[in-house]
Amino acid sequence: MTRPAPDTEARELAEQLRGSLRRLFRQLRRHADDDMVSPLHIPLLVTILENPGIGVGELAQLEGLRSPTMTGHVNSMVAAGLVERTEPNEGDRRRVGLVVTPEGHAYVESRRKRRTDQLVRALSQLSPESRAALSAAIPALNDIELGDLDA
Repeated sequence: MTRPAPDTEARELAEQLRGSLRRLFRQLRRHADDDMVSPLHIPLLVTILENPGIGVGELAQLEGLRSPTMTGHVNSMVAAGLVERTEPNEGDRRRVGLVVTPEGHAYVESRRKRRTDQLVRALSQLSPESRAALSAAIPALNDIELGDLDA
């Protein structure tokens, strides 16, 4: 039997992986949703947490949104007490950074814990062989980089 061409094999794998990942993400979202934060705000909150002091314009560019749209999201997160604006920068008085509040940090950690706990319960139901296969796939999954492929 002949082996499929590398592009064909990669396409088949991509279709299978995309479907599996979409299903898992949906399940995680569905079981971890709450009314405190919009699902759209969660990745923004994590980005701010990972980039303390980031500006609204930088955040908008990083997330692929327009600055006015991002300002609305930031205002909502500020009103919810999850994010706060820093004092203006000495070099540019217009430049205000964003930082996650202690409440926002606690929210992110709580959400991460809930999702991890969900995965632990699901993984514990798999066979040892299936868990080993997933473990063996993690380095390859970590090597996947989508950003440079769009150019």
